[in-house]
Amino acid sequence: MRYLVFLALIFSLDTSAKGSHSLILQGIKPHSITIIGETHKRPESFQFFQSIISDYRQQHSCLTVALEIASNQQSTIDQLVQDQAKVADIEIAPPIDHPDFRVLIENLAELQRQNDCVKLIAIDADIKLGIHRDAWMAKELASQVGKSPILVLLGSLHTSKLVEWNSDLTRKFAYVAELLTNEGYTVRTYPQIWKDRECNTHYRFIKADEPEATELVVDDLFGILNAVKPNSVQTVVDGVILWGCNEKEV
Repeated sequence: MRYLVFLALIFSLDTSAKGSHSLILQGIKPHSITIIGETHKRPESFQFFQSIISDYRQQHSCLTVALEIASNQQSTIDQLVQDQAKVADIEIAPPIDHPDFRVLIENLAELQRQNDCVKLIAIDADIKLGIHRDAWMAKELASQVGKSPILVLLGSLHTSKLVEWNSDLTRKFAYVAELLTNEGYTVRTYPQIWKDRECNTHYRFIKADEPEATELVVDDLFGILNAVKPNSVQTVVDGVILWGCNEKEV
């Protein structure tokens, strides 16, 4: 029954969307990490992520799926997979938690239950411990790199592979994608961006080398950072998923 809910959510996405998963799917390969960026608590983001998994699984078997949940919850997730716990038992940070996010977790647990070549992992740091979350998550992801590709759902800022902070900023750091890239790992990132918070029914994929992608990333991501705004985002992300209310808007 839970797996049927999983499929129903996948196919609730608008099938007439111009966007295609093909370029994203091409990059999901062994020894690689693919990060899908999101704005937390958006149901369509979870559905989009699930649809990528569904499309990938039609062609391949093994996949490691990583979520922005504290690593200390891994044992509870493992118990969920074994039908020894409930999804409600998993502790999730309030800014990230959402009923549809828990549906995603439960459905991925069901997928792992049916296929032991699929693995669901929690990679975030425990916020209460005051640990640098990006460094923690990068280390957790690096430890999983291998024959099974890694697909990750994180807040969109974590997808930035290069941020040049302004010189007046005393505290500078790198996000997950940049830390992994600097370590030599193959990382592909695709933030989701919304033209309007109410517009969530149509999406389009935009390549990083298109001027529109630069405009969107600079306005949406770099607009809240004390950083140099790049002239091109080809070294920052690999593409953008743009959401709108109708086909004309995207």
